[in-house]
Amino acid sequence: MDKYETHEHDVIVVGAGGAGLRAAIEASAKGAKTALICKSLLGKAHTVMAEGGIAAALGNVYPEDGWKVHFRDTMRGGKMLNNWRMAQLHAQEAPARVLELEEWGALFDRTKDGRILQRDFGGHRYARLAHVGDRTGLEMIRTLQQHAVHKGIDVFMEFNVQRLVKDGDKIAGAFGYYRETGKFALFKAKAVVLASGGVGKSWKFTSNSWECTGDGIALAANAGADLQDLEFIQFHPTGMVWPPSVRGLLVTEGVRGDGGTLRNKSGKRMMFDYIPEFFKSETADTEEEADRWYDDKKANRRTPDLLPRDEVARAINSEVKAGRGSPHGGVFLDIASRRTPEFIKRRLPSMYHQFKELADVDITTEPMEVGPTCHYAMGGIRNEADSTATKVPGLFVAGEVAAGMHGANRLGGNSLSDLVVFGRRAGLYAAEYAATVKTQPTVDAGELEELAKDLLGPLDGDGDESPYTIHHDLQESMQANVGIVRREDELKVALDDLQKFKARLKKVKVDGNRHFNPGWHLALDLRSMLIVSEACAMAALERKESRGGHTREDFPKTDPHFAKVNIVLQRVGDELQRREEPLPVMPDELKPLFEEK
Repeated sequence: MDKYETHEHDVIVVGAGGAGLRAAIEASAKGAKTALICKSLLGKAHTVMAEGGIAAALGNVYPEDGWKVHFRDTMRGGKMLNNWRMAQLHAQEAPARVLELEEWGALFDRTKDGRILQRDFGGHRYARLAHVGDRTGLEMIRTLQQHAVHKGIDVFMEFNVQRLVKDGDKIAGAFGYYRETGKFALFKAKAVVLASGGVGKSWKFTSNSWECTGDGIALAANAGADLQDLEFIQFHPTGMVWPPSVRGLLVTEGVRGDGGTLRNKSGKRMMFDYIPEFFKSETADTEEEADRWYDDKKANRRTPDLLPRDEVARAINSEVKAGRGSPHGGVFLDIASRRTPEFIKRRLPSMYHQFKELADVDITTEPMEVGPTCHYAMGGIRNEADSTATKVPGLFVAGEVAAGMHGANRLGGNSLSDLVVFGRRAGLYAAEYAATVKTQPTVDAGELEELAKDLLGPLDGDGDESPYTIHHDLQESMQANVGIVRREDELKVALDDLQKFKARLKKVKVDGNRHFNPGWHLALDLRSMLIVSEACAMAALERKESRGGHTREDFPKTDPHFAKVNIVLQRVGDELQRREEPLPVMPDELKPLFEEK
């Protein structure tokens, strides 16, 4: 093993977004020698794309808000498929995590009396998103990054982890390469926290950046962990649709929280036609009533433009399919008719500049064209609620890579609070586990040699396939067959396609050497994308109902059977095997919360 650069730590954290940074901070604070590894540059995490705010029941705008209301909103938004304990911990601990960020230097917008201001977001009964204009994720990363760096945590940038190594059945570290040089390195560790983010680059239209190739899910699956709920992919209702070069770029839900309304090509406020029974008791059913809510946030019923994301995305999809969409295949999002230019530029500065510079649209005077875009994976790696531990000893998970917290659909703003609540817990329990491991785990030298040889395969092979062509075909197939609305025949087409892509990937040939070689990087990323894509399609085929972020055209209703189970997948050899696991049973004292209006 002397031929490989080697580092030894108690805890390594893979991923430097909000969850990874918070996990590294906590592990280090508990005395563990900690390393933070990121695929890109520090500060480039996808967390910076979360614009609208961080959800926490601080009660600064609505004193009647509290953790029980937030818990209920989260469970209902997730169609009751959430792990109830995760949702409870999240609602209870989010306020403390927000105040902690403030203590560490985060500069939140303020109420007139100086408290943290909170804005409305879809699916939340009360205004509870603490925010920094529409740049909340960026401020969160800035704050956590500075706090982590001054703690002296070892940081390794532009390093791509390709395999978790084990000592028997226990985690022993991670093996991968530096993206710049292609040089291999081994990180020995007693515990690993995976906080590597999402999966969106398997779809053609996505808000996700290039890093989001499902690496953490594939790493966990290959190490023996279970996957869960991967059929639930959230299509954010409002991504840019024009020009094509920026299609999918996110338009924050804060536009609607601050007064924006969705309209079809005839100018009709379309969302009044799509209020589901589940939300009718809380949602305005006339424009006049919705306008009163916008003007007086103390009104009892909310605008349907702020329904949960899955409901809004399906409504936009229906309008476009019915021929009532905008010229470029979306609908119109209008805030100009409701708010002054000064208000828009103050509250939504990033959105103003994004549309002005990229689409030559002035959102203070004209509407935006928006449409659904692949945004977030509710599913991921199956883990224990309190500790974030997986079934693999020494492996912990946090953030988007983890399953359970959001159920069938995530509410806006819950992602950022999820990162810091469970990032802290992952770092804490990883450090505690590492402290019980008295000697550094051993790594088999022969296994590393085989790993290195396998990773160099695309450079040494004699095939004729291009990774760029396979990636293009993968995105086309997933967009067409495992998109916002699914059918059995299309899901089977996707699964057939994925088997062909696997065969083609074995014949990939990449020119050049290991230095600065994006083709080689993509060829390796495709391994993760194919695992995640197959897991999503398999689970979507198994779940014969429509619920949250999973809509089956051939099974349009919910099924009581699937309301009680998670679909779990496990990698056995080169194949994924699926099974059903019962949901954790909610304690009786929490059940009355769902009987309230």
